[in-house]
Amino acid sequence: MDNNQEKEVLLKVEHLQQYFKMGKYENKAVDDVSFEVYKGEVFGLVGESGCGKTTTGRSIIRLYDITGGSVYYKGERICAGTRKYEDAIKAAYDAHFAKEITKEELDKILEINFTKIAAAKADHKKWSRHNGKNNLTNEIQMIFQDPIASLDPRMTVRDIIAEGLIIRGIKDKEFIDQQVYKMLETVGLVQEHASRYPHEFSGGQRQRIGIARAVIMNPELIIADEPISALDVSIQAQVINLLHDLSEKMGLTILFIAHDLAVVKYFSDRIAVMYFGKIVELATSDELFAHPLHPYTRSLLSAIPLPDPITEKNRKRIVYNPILDHDYSKEGPSMREVSPGHFVYCNTEEFERYTKEIQESEQ
Repeated sequence: MDNNQEKEVLLKVEHLQQYFKMGKYENKAVDDVSFEVYKGEVFGLVGESGCGKTTTGRSIIRLYDITGGSVYYKGERICAGTRKYEDAIKAAYDAHFAKEITKEELDKILEINFTKIAAAKADHKKWSRHNGKNNLTNEIQMIFQDPIASLDPRMTVRDIIAEGLIIRGIKDKEFIDQQVYKMLETVGLVQEHASRYPHEFSGGQRQRIGIARAVIMNPELIIADEPISALDVSIQAQVINLLHDLSEKMGLTILFIAHDLAVVKYFSDRIAVMYFGKIVELATSDELFAHPLHPYTRSLLSAIPLPDPITEKNRKRIVYNPILDHDYSKEGPSMREVSPGHFVYCNTEEFERYTKEIQESEQ
C-alpha cells in the first residue's frame, strides 16, 4: 500500500489507553496505541493472549469507556478519554504548590485542560450507544470470539439476526423475514434454520449466525474478534473464506483480531503486531513477512508451523525476552517509520540498525 496518503481513513485510533482498576493497582491493558484503518481494507491486529488486542476492539466499539486517547470514525471523534488532561491538571497543581509555576500559569493550564475534558465528555455523550441519533451500531458491528457465548440461547436464529433491525425501528415483519432469510443464505445457511435455537447448531454454524447478525445491519466497519479461534481447523478456512467473500461483495472494512499470524497474512492488507498493550510493528502483510524487524514479530513468525516434516524437525523457535533484546537504559522507544509504511517501536540505535537491515535486503 504505497498510496496510503490517497486512501480514505475510515477509522483512526490516537494514543488509545484502556486501564482497569485492580485494587490499589491499575492494569494497563492498552497503553498508547495508534493506527489508521483505510476504507475497504482488512487490517490485522495480532499478538499473544493477553496483549490487549481484544480490549482494543471492544474499546473502539465502546463496550468500554476508554481511559485516554481518542478514536475517530469518518473524521468524527466517537471515543474520548480524559486521563491525559486529568494528569496535566494534577501535575500543574503539584508544580504550583512547589512554587515552580505562578498562579496565572496554573489558571491557564487549568482552563485549557478543563475545556478539553468538557469537549471529550460532550463527544462521549454525543456518540453514546443509547443515543438514537448517533447510534454507532448502524455503522460498526462486532463478531465475537465465542459464538455460543455471544448468542442468546432463549432466542431463535430469526430473532437473533433480526434484533438489530428491530432496534433500528423497522416494524415490517415481512421485510424483516426476507432480510433474515437473505442473510442466512448469504452466510451459507438455509431458511429452515431461522426457527431453530443456537444450541442446535455446530460451532461453525453458530459463528455464521453471528456474522449474519452483524452483516444484516449493512455496516461499513466490522470488528472481527478472533472469529475462528474457537472453531475446528477445517471450519476455520470456511469462515475466513466467507468473511473474505463478504468484504469483497459488500465493500466492508474489517479490523481482524487474531493470534495466528499465518491466518492474518492470508486475509489482511496490513498487519499491526501488539505486545503488552503496545503496537511494536506495523506494515503491509507482504512487507511484515518479508522483513520482520522487531524481535517479538520474529518470535511470532518462528512459531508458525510449516507442512514440511524436515523443516519442522529443524525449526528453531525464537524466544523474545524484552530485557535481553532491548537496551532502553539511555533512551526509550517510540514508533518510527523505518521504511515507507513500515513502523517499528524502537529507539534511535535500533532504528539505525533496522534501517540498515532494510537497505541491505533491498540491494
